[in-house]
Amino acid sequence: MHTKAAHLPQTVDPRNPGMPLDLDWVMRATANRSAIERRAASLPGRRSVKKEYQAAWLCRAITCIDLTTLAGDDTVGRVNRLCAKARQPVRSDLLKALGMEGLTVGAVCVYHDMIASAVDALDGSGIPVAAVSTGFPAGLSPFHLRLAEIGESVKAGAGEIDIVISRRHVLTGDWQALYDEMQAFRAACGDAHVKAILATGELGTLQNVARASLVCMMAGADFIKTSTGKESVNATLPVSLVMIRAIREYFEATGIRIGYKPAGGISKAKDALVYLALIKEELGDRWLQNDLFRFGASSLLGDIERQLEHHVTGAYSASWRHPIG
Repeated sequence: MHTKAAHLPQTVDPRNPGMPLDLDWVMRATANRSAIERRAASLPGRRSVKKEYQAAWLCRAITCIDLTTLAGDDTVGRVNRLCAKARQPVRSDLLKALGMEGLTVGAVCVYHDMIASAVDALDGSGIPVAAVSTGFPAGLSPFHLRLAEIGESVKAGAGEIDIVISRRHVLTGDWQALYDEMQAFRAACGDAHVKAILATGELGTLQNVARASLVCMMAGADFIKTSTGKESVNATLPVSLVMIRAIREYFEATGIRIGYKPAGGISKAKDALVYLALIKEELGDRWLQNDLFRFGASSLLGDIERQLEHHVTGAYSASWRHPIG
C-alpha cells in the first residue's frame, strides 16, 4: 500500500520562545463568521481519499492521537489497558498486512494521579504522557495551586502539560492578564511542552477565539487546543479554521511553528480525515507530523481500527471487537 501519508519524514522545530504582547496585532484579528462557516461546510463533501490512500491517512491519524481517559472513575487498571492500546493501537495482523508494524499513538493523556501509572506502563515505548493541569476543566482553582499542579505533574514524569486558560480574561478583553497567565504556565512547565486549552465553546465569538489564540502563542504556548472535552460545544471545523489561520499568521510573522489539537467530539474515522485535509490545505505537510498536530480522543481509535480491518479483509467488524480501555 501507499504509506507516504503515514511515514512523512520527522523533523524537530525549535520550541516557541514567545514574544512581547503585541496588542495592536491582537486587536486587528477578526473573524468573518459566514465566510468561515462556508469554507468549513465545503470540506466534508469534497475531501475524499479512497482505498490504500485512505488507509495510509488513517495510519497517519493514529500517530497523531492523544489517547485519553479523563473520568472520575479512572483506575490504574484502566490506564494500563489504555497504555497497552497506545503501544499496539491496531491488531498486529492488520498492521503487518498494511506494512505498518511499530505504529503507535502520539501520547497518552491522563489526570495527575494517573501519571506515574502511565509512565510505568509506557516505559521504553517512546510514547509521552500528557497531563491535564491548572484546575482542569474549569481552571478556577487558586493561581498558586494551578502553578504548583504543573510542577507536580512535570516532577511525576509528564512530558506534555495541557493547561486551561481563564476564560474570563478573554470574555472581558483583558489580554494582558491572559498573556501573563499563559507566560507563567509556560515557565512552570520547564522542558515539558505546554498545550493551551482555549475552551472555545465558552469564548462567545470566533473573534475571541482568534485573539486568544494569538495571545497564547505570544506568551509561549507550544500548542493551542480547542477544548477540554467537557464543554457543551467542543472541537468544530469553524473554530479549527480560525485557530489554524492564527497559527499560520504567527508562523509567517515569527518563523515559529505552533501545534494544533482539536479535542472533544471527534469519534469517527471520516472526521479525522476531514481534519487532516484541513491541516494539509491550510498549513501544509509539516503540520501533519505529531509534534505539531494531535487529536484529543478516546473513541476515535476504535473506529479507525474498524476501517483498517475493512480495508484489509473487506468486511466490517462490530465496534465492541475493538476496545480501547
